[in-house]
Amino acid sequence: MKAELLFQKIEEMGITFYTGVPDSQLKAFCDTLMERYGVGERHVIAANEGAAAGLAAGHYLATGKPAVVYMQNSGIGNAVNPICSLLNDKVYAIPALFIIGWRGEPGVHDEPQHIFQGEITTQLLDCLNVKNFVIDKQTSREDLDAYFTEIQKEFSAGRQCALVVKKGGLSTDIKMRYANDNPMSREEIVNIIVDHTEEDAIFVSTTGKLSRELFEARENRSQGHKQDFLTVGSMGHASMIAMGIAREKKDRRVFCLDGDGAVIMHMGSLAVAGADHLDHFVHLLVDNGAHETVGGLPTVGTEIDYPLLAKACGYEHVFTAEKKEELLEALSNIKGIRGSVFLIVKANIGSRSDLGRPTTTPIENKEAFMNFIK
Repeated sequence: MKAELLFQKIEEMGITFYTGVPDSQLKAFCDTLMERYGVGERHVIAANEGAAAGLAAGHYLATGKPAVVYMQNSGIGNAVNPICSLLNDKVYAIPALFIIGWRGEPGVHDEPQHIFQGEITTQLLDCLNVKNFVIDKQTSREDLDAYFTEIQKEFSAGRQCALVVKKGGLSTDIKMRYANDNPMSREEIVNIIVDHTEEDAIFVSTTGKLSRELFEARENRSQGHKQDFLTVGSMGHASMIAMGIAREKKDRRVFCLDGDGAVIMHMGSLAVAGADHLDHFVHLLVDNGAHETVGGLPTVGTEIDYPLLAKACGYEHVFTAEKKEELLEALSNIKGIRGSVFLIVKANIGSRSDLGRPTTTPIENKEAFMNFIK
């Protein structure tokens, strides 16, 4: 089904506002949304899916009109609280339309972090009393008309509905391109870090392509992967995983390799990590201003003064780097100091088309990692 037809049906219902967190399964939807409205009055890319639900609630309270909230199915977890305690018809009865990319759909090969979430997606929505309809390659215009008839009934009762989009369920001819002028690629940054940090350093890397690039950097050097915990899911929580390790392993340098979308998603973690003043903790933010792993849509990272934010949260040493020489200097300085560190490294948008994925399972990664830091 063309994404443009879905937008037509949405807007026939008088819905004019969209918010959410991008998903590669919803690329056709997201690219069409960006081509039509960009980011601004009619579209806000939220920090996380729960925040998007809150934003949709505010829009409804001000206008009387439901909003669209889009997300990957992993984001349902972030939205459970506002769905249950704010939107639900036993509380404020605020209608909303969720558009959800179905990663880990049973019977369709996907990455390990999506398997369980995929198995329970529709059951979870049923449990939340969110009536849901599936869009797949066979969904017709007539099916969509029937869905929206039911959606209108649910909206009239102050309830929420969801369109769950299977792989290939939506298409578009629109090809959005996202770019910036930063000189270093994320993969170059990862390789520099691998080559200029202590051999016994511990790494926790965030979900997405950064972890994939770290895995390949080790492969290319035949180093093994025992010192890296690859956070393949649980977006936004790598810093807390790294902090939990650093609090117990005070004789080892612990690096958290993070992304701007992930940091923004759960930004309160910066305050918690900074307040703990771990003198061997390095929080390294690779900032390309984009949700690049899931399509490239922008974050608000370019509007954030990360050095000021890190200092306000209690990090004791703050560095920034845009060029290779600046990154090398920062890494050299870090080796000679104690105290918590926040390092912001600017990156461009893009990755190799042949970028691989980890060939070890999450369980294998966990066991090797735990043996290394034991």
